Amino acid sequence: MMIWRSHVLMLALLWAAFVSGCAAVGGAAEDAQREPTTASDQTDGERRARVRLELASAYFSRGQLETALDELKLSISAKADLPEAYNLRGLVYAALGEAGLAESSFKRALALNPRDGDAMHNFAWFMCQAQRYADADALFGQALAQPQYRGTARSLLARGLCLARAGQWLQAEGVLIRGYELEPNNPSMAINLAEVLYRRADYERARAFVGRVNSQPLSANPQTLWLAARIEHKLGSPAREREFGLELISRFPKSPEAALYEGRRFDE
Repeated sequence: MMIWRSHVLMLALLWAAFVSGCAAVGGAAEDAQREPTTASDQTDGERRARVRLELASAYFSRGQLETALDELKLSISAKADLPEAYNLRGLVYAALGEAGLAESSFKRALALNPRDGDAMHNFAWFMCQAQRYADADALFGQALAQPQYRGTARSLLARGLCLARAGQWLQAEGVLIRGYELEPNNPSMAINLAEVLYRRADYERARAFVGRVNSQPLSANPQTLWLAARIEHKLGSPAREREFGLELISRFPKSPEAALYEGRRFDE
């Protein structure tokens, strides 16, 4: 299932997307009738904590995990109850392979803000990586149920990927269809939906979705061309299979997918 592996890095970037709105996440979960908090209401400790959090976010996005962790320690030292800091700390520890510390960080973030959809999403994907699929699916569902959650499409994509990893192809299809309806121009949504349909032997529909990706030169890649060739192989269309195979070899000659095609290893 090569397509799933290819999207792990993409989902790591989706994780990082929470930071751009981190200052608003906590406020969004508060009582709607409460007077909005502005910068002038922040204490010195809160300001220091958020500055350190922003720095940690920047370092994390660049892959400087140890530096990001140092900044998070300073953020939490300045304000011990900032849920966004624990959320990001969970991501950093997960990236460092510290599963226990990552889990405790996500739990702390949700204890401080039980309606934080971003923390739910991140914790859910962490659980999916650990093959705790039922727990992951439940958390994705909680995130999607938050009325002011703005990450619906990314959580649908991640939830669909997780269901696929668990071999729940029918459920994965339903979730990814919802995601595709929200973001029909998102190539990641289309290609993963095509892969699920392929796994369900729904080859005609899989052909349609992967075709939309491959029709855009900047979206086509070794995985999408290889999937297209595999679909045509299943449909008994050798001319079209060869068309995609030759494009794969000419454009990406050193890719693992090109080697699979040349070896006629369609079922790997």
